[in-house]
Amino acid sequence: MDRKIPVISVRDLYKIYRVGETKVRALNGVDFTIYKGEFCAIVGASGSGKSTLLNMLAGLEGPTKGEIVIAGEHIESKTENELVRFRQAHIGFIFQSFNLMPTMTAVENVALPLTFQGVEKKTRTQKAQAMLDMVGLGKYKNHRPTQMSGGQQQRVGVARALVVEPEIVFADEPTGNLDFATSREVMGLMQRIVREKGQTLIMVTHDNELAEFADRIFHIRDGKILRVEEKGIKKENE
Repeated sequence: MDRKIPVISVRDLYKIYRVGETKVRALNGVDFTIYKGEFCAIVGASGSGKSTLLNMLAGLEGPTKGEIVIAGEHIESKTENELVRFRQAHIGFIFQSFNLMPTMTAVENVALPLTFQGVEKKTRTQKAQAMLDMVGLGKYKNHRPTQMSGGQQQRVGVARALVVEPEIVFADEPTGNLDFATSREVMGLMQRIVREKGQTLIMVTHDNELAEFADRIFHIRDGKILRVEEKGIKKENE
């Protein structure tokens, strides 16, 4: 892993919501850098700020204050249209609820992001089939979501996120709807593929055990990063 190339840089990040007369600090001064090829997990309990942080990194919510630089671009100052184009060019998403189109086959679901990019049908079908082979679903290309298990559906979700060859993949509780054994299987798959392709993966989870698949673990509570764990080394956040 080349640790010299920063892919995500967050500086002095705040998100403050108003609830009646009260100010709620969902993010309370967050700073960190994530490097190319890293698998990072953001871990915290419900309400810790982890999902807000992921939404900010993905440009789905704007910060109250602070900087977010991704792939060399300041995303906090982009318009909605610019953010849509930026996400299509750089980012893949893996969701907890799979979010597959029920009327489409596995190969059609995986090819969908390529459709939005204007890739011609023959090419996008070939790429989608290759990704399904990579996630071990070669035999299920023409199955619809209802004909697959939860673990198989999430593998389709992983293939769909990675088919556009994004620099960065965001995963939001990606195994939240799966049993323990299947969760570990999907995590191992995600870890292997992003390593092979040199992609950067940022995962949000409440599960400390699944976070162990990551290279670094960011522990978040009350909108602040408490500490960062790196392969057995714990670093207190300044």
